[in-house]
Amino acid sequence: MEEEAVVKDWWLYHGSGAGGDRRTRLEAGSPPPWRDFTGTPDPGYLPPGCEGPAWERTRRRGAGYVPDEPEKDVVNTALYLRRPLLITGKPGVGKSTLAYSIAADLGLGPVLHWPITSRTVLRDGLYLYDAIGRLQEAGLEQLRTPGAQPATAAGVPPPPDPAAVPAAPSISRYLRLGPLGTALLPQDRPRVLLVDEIDKSDIDLPGDLLTVFEDGGFLIPELARLAQEDPAVAIGTDDDPDAAVRITQGLVQCRYFPVVVLTSNGERDFPPAFLRRCVRLHLEPPGPEKLARIVRRRLGVDIEDGEEYQELVQSFLDRGEDGDLATDQLLNAIQLRLAGAWSAPGDRDRFLATVMQHLTGPTA
Repeated sequence: MEEEAVVKDWWLYHGSGAGGDRRTRLEAGSPPPWRDFTGTPDPGYLPPGCEGPAWERTRRRGAGYVPDEPEKDVVNTALYLRRPLLITGKPGVGKSTLAYSIAADLGLGPVLHWPITSRTVLRDGLYLYDAIGRLQEAGLEQLRTPGAQPATAAGVPPPPDPAAVPAAPSISRYLRLGPLGTALLPQDRPRVLLVDEIDKSDIDLPGDLLTVFEDGGFLIPELARLAQEDPAVAIGTDDDPDAAVRITQGLVQCRYFPVVVLTSNGERDFPPAFLRRCVRLHLEPPGPEKLARIVRRRLGVDIEDGEEYQELVQSFLDRGEDGDLATDQLLNAIQLRLAGAWSAPGDRDRFLATVMQHLTGPTA
C-alpha cells in the first residue's frame, strides 16, 4: 500500500489519472537536441481529443492498470527522452494495457493500435494506397464521359480531343495514413502508438523502423511525384478516413515525437541498433500485493475482506508455477464469484480448471 503513495517530482506519468497539469508540463518540456523535430501542424486538422467512444475505450482500459514505482521510472524516462518504449514480458502481464494507461493518465487521446504479424511491412503502418481502386475509377470515369469519338472505318479511333478527356480521380480518395503515419503527424501534443507484438514481425521490420524513429517522419512517394501539380493534398487518418489532414510535398514530419510503446513476448531477439534507440522495460508477473491492488482497482474488491478471494489469489499463484497465467484470468474468477457462479463446494477444481487454464506449459 505504501508503494501506491510514491510520487516523484520529475514524473509526468503517475498511472492515477487526472493528469491535466502534468500534460501541460509534457507539452511545454524541451526535448533533447537530437529529438527536436520541426513539423508544422495543419491548422485545419483537429486530432481526436478526450471524448467519444474511442477515447472511452482507452480511458476504461488504461484506468485498470496498476504501475509499480520502477515501471513509472522507466515510462517517464522514455517520455523525457522522447524515445520508443520496448516492453517485454510473458503474455498477460499488462504490456499492452500500459500504453492505454499512459494515454488515459495524461489525457493524450485514443491510443493508435498497430497489431503486428509475420506479414506486416513498414508501409502498412505508415499509409495505405488503393492503386487498383484508383485505376478502376479512372476507367469508369472514361466510360461515363459523353462525346466519345467513334472509331474510323479502319477501326482506329481518331486522336482524342484534350477537352473531352476526363481528369484522373484525385489521389486523396485512395490514400489514408496508417497508425504509425497518423502518430507522426505534426502536433504540439504527442499521440500514443501501440505497436503490439513486434517480436512476431518479419526479420526486417525492426531495422526498417530505425530511420522513421530517428527522422520522426517519412515520405509518401505517390504524393511527392505530384508535388508540382498539387503540392498539398488532404488525406484521411487511421482515426478517421474523412479527417482530411493536409500533407505538403508528400512529407509527414512530426513536431512532437509520439509516445511509441512496442510490446514483445520474447519470441525473438532484436538487433543492437534497434535496442539502442529504445528505452526498455521488462514486466514480471504480479505478486500477491500487486494482485490485490489490481483487483481493488478493477473490481472494487478488497482481497483482505474475504477468505474466498484470498484463496482464489493463492490458487492463481500456485497454478502459475506450472505454466503461465494472465492477470485477467484471476479477475474473471473473482467476477464469476461476485455473480454467484460456480459457488458449489464440489465445483472448485472444475471452476479453477475452466477459468485459469495455462497459457504455456504441458497443460496449455
